[in-house]
Amino acid sequence: MPLGLNFTQIFLHLFNFLLLFAILYFLLYKPVKDFMEKRAKTYRDLDNETRTNLKESGETKALYDSKIANAESEISQMKQKSHQDIEKNREAQIKAAKDEAERIIKEAKDEAVREKERIMEEAQTEISEMVADATEKLALKATSSEAFDQFLNAVDLAEERGSKHEQ
Repeated sequence: MPLGLNFTQIFLHLFNFLLLFAILYFLLYKPVKDFMEKRAKTYRDLDNETRTNLKESGETKALYDSKIANAESEISQMKQKSHQDIEKNREAQIKAAKDEAERIIKEAKDEAVREKERIMEEAQTEISEMVADATEKLALKATSSEAFDQFLNAVDLAEERGSKHEQ
């Protein structure tokens, strides 16, 4: 053995070293490497999922923005239509109220004309009765001043009744 080296021992140490290396490789390095690869894959998957979700949320946001814009325009149109409907309804109510007022005024005028005619007929009837009474009294040869006074009293009484009817 040159230099005092025992090759068997060197081979045994080399074998032990290789065996230790193989055991450590399978027990430590390979599980750690697998764990790190799984972790990297998980982060890659999360990154891809996040990018996909971000893209989808951008599309959804654009869709909702367009829907909001459409809804705002629809609301504006509905407001305009409701204002127009309200205006039409208001005008129709005003027209109906005017028509009703005209009808009431016409009925009142007609009633006033009928009442005037009735009063005139009553007055004519009373005048005819007074003339008949005066004629009868004259025919009975009552004193002319007495008959004339009764006639005047009857006329005054008729005027009082007529002024009461007019009020």
